Amino acid sequence: MFATPRLPILTVVLAFLLAFTAARAQNSPPATRTLVELNTTAGRMVVALYNETPVHRDHFLALVKAHAYDSSLFHRVVPGFMLQGGTVKEPGEGLEPEIRPGLLNLKGALVAVPGQDPNTGEQQDDPSEFFVVQGQRWSAEELHKVEERNAAVSPATAVIYSPEQIAAYVSKGGAPRLDGGYTVFGQVLEGLDVIDRIAALPCDQQDKPLTDVRMWMRLLQ
Repeated sequence: MFATPRLPILTVVLAFLLAFTAARAQNSPPATRTLVELNTTAGRMVVALYNETPVHRDHFLALVKAHAYDSSLFHRVVPGFMLQGGTVKEPGEGLEPEIRPGLLNLKGALVAVPGQDPNTGEQQDDPSEFFVVQGQRWSAEELHKVEERNAAVSPATAVIYSPEQIAAYVSKGGAPRLDGGYTVFGQVLEGLDVIDRIAALPCDQQDKPLTDVRMWMRLLQ
């Protein structure tokens, strides 16, 4: 009768630890999203930053912690589309895009201004800029037309919406024509009414509000 070979104690311990770690990771809750309070002269918003876009998340957080955005303006407001701001005169050519199919331009999306605007070709020299989507509500039929348009313009990045995503655009609204072309790195959780309040302000011919809308930010968690 042959004796069963004994595994070294260290090997057994390592195997146990690996199995325990894998099981714990599989059953652990998703990572907590970082929350930022975005106070404005028109009201307060709370924004959750996406862990799926770490470059933009960390760049934005560094500016928030440095209070670089404090007292800066929402300098461009287009009703039914977005509020743009965050200019802090930071030199650079923009950040590398982090476009994730599941992160959509729903109402309240926090979106990076790219190094070059894909619609106008205008070069942006300040990677600190961002915009908050207001958008509008869409029907399922309209969204299917947006899918067709986006596929014709850029087949490689076109988004095909799931039933849940269609329902979100129908109920919440947004700017689906931007999907696949812009980095969405956060979402407003509280204060969607503040977006509407700012979007309703009178603006000049350059889309700048006639009354300054300033912002102050701080890290919540």
